[in-house]
Amino acid sequence: MKALKLHKWQINFKHAVDIQNELAGYINKQDCIHNINTVCGVDVGFKQNTAYAAAVVLSFPKLKILERSFVISQVLMPYIPGLLSFREIPALIPALEKIKITPDLLMADGQGLAHPRRMGLASHLGLIFDLPAVGCAKSRLIGQASVPENRKGDYTLLYEGNEVVGAVLRTKENTKPLFISIGHKISLTTAIKVVLDCCTRYRLPEPTRRAHLATQEKYK
Repeated sequence: MKALKLHKWQINFKHAVDIQNELAGYINKQDCIHNINTVCGVDVGFKQNTAYAAAVVLSFPKLKILERSFVISQVLMPYIPGLLSFREIPALIPALEKIKITPDLLMADGQGLAHPRRMGLASHLGLIFDLPAVGCAKSRLIGQASVPENRKGDYTLLYEGNEVVGAVLRTKENTKPLFISIGHKISLTTAIKVVLDCCTRYRLPEPTRRAHLATQEKYK
């Protein structure tokens, strides 16, 4: 896998916002994938000024681990709400470039379109690698939605004004729902289905759960 060099990463707040506003116009909200055989989950853990980035490729729908990569790097940007991708993607790029299997889909623990400028981590990552991507976040960044019923697979739409920016999805009974949004080259309907198909007995889908466990193994 090879990342596209769309912009620089060590920039100020205003420049980062300008980049997000520009890139948002390139997001494809339609399904550009029909046969999913592999899904790659990514996650980044932080300890002081060090980033621990993991990428885990799983078969789909059997969810068997096919490949893992891990990279430790220096943090280039502090945490700023709305600019998570500028903090995490510089660490994720080398981790994903080490992967020999080009996945059919990327799954990130973060937002996609459900972002103030419609350019969350999953959308940014999808553009950087020109791959379909899904945002699967544990908390809401923007939007309003009713609470889904307490059955696995139940969901409600997440609105920002009159615009649908994602879905609030129950992946396990008696647990908090997840916030699913389009990253790139995928529809919301397909994104919801894939996330559900990736959930076994846990709240989190296996690709991002496995990536998270990989980061914990390294920096504990």
